[in-house]
Amino acid sequence: MTQTPIKTDLPPFFPDHTQLPESDGTFVKNFQEHPQSLILTDSLGSVMQRLHPDGQYAIGQDCGIYWRQTEPPEKGAEAPDWFYVPGVPPKLDGQIRRSYVLWRELIAPTIVLEFASGDGSEEKDQTPLVRTAEGLAIKPGKFWVYERVMRIPYYGIYYVNSGNLEVYRLVDTRYQKMNPNERGHYPIDPMEVELGILEGTYQNQTQKWLRWWDNQGNLLLIGQEEAEKERAEKEKERQKREELVAKLRSLSPEQLEAIGIDLASLE
Repeated sequence: MTQTPIKTDLPPFFPDHTQLPESDGTFVKNFQEHPQSLILTDSLGSVMQRLHPDGQYAIGQDCGIYWRQTEPPEKGAEAPDWFYVPGVPPKLDGQIRRSYVLWRELIAPTIVLEFASGDGSEEKDQTPLVRTAEGLAIKPGKFWVYERVMRIPYYGIYYVNSGNLEVYRLVDTRYQKMNPNERGHYPIDPMEVELGILEGTYQNQTQKWLRWWDNQGNLLLIGQEEAEKERAEKEKERQKREELVAKLRSLSPEQLEAIGIDLASLE
């Protein structure tokens, strides 16, 4: 029996990161965002190498996470100031990521961080996604999207002006505010690190910064700090050698011979 094909109207395709806007045109909220994001990313190098020896992870800095299709498209995205996603390639088909598209990758970030310039009302907005009687969608709040839709395990809000930090952990289907540990840090268990605040100087800014520590409470250093530490250790070794040489030179030739030291080797 001959069957007549039935035409099926397929749903519209789901766009990928190359077909979606990479910015909503808004300004960065404050001058601290860029250096703060660099510190967070730079200091995680050794941790990422240990957790992802294959290099399969992505870190976004003020990049869009698309979670629903809208018109215009950027209305369906949230752009955390910093986020980390495990188990995904750093590039897609050899192209640098322009955004992170949840319906394409299906892996939620482990943690998102927001740097609040104001009182945090935008970052703690729990307005749900609803439609009016006229069919217009009311923009949902960041907190609600991260908690109820993206279901991101950890959400941190850093209040830039006060230097305070709040971290929320997803328990079942709701965020619960975490209490800091005895070091004043917040353990981020999947990353095997702790998140906290440290006052210091980076480039030309001296203030409080978000920083990472390992599970033993050791500060994870950025590259600049690693270089400074290495220089300090070399200088310490040089000074120790100079002190030893000075002590040996104060000995008589007979004493040096007794301990097997050739005076010429000290030159």
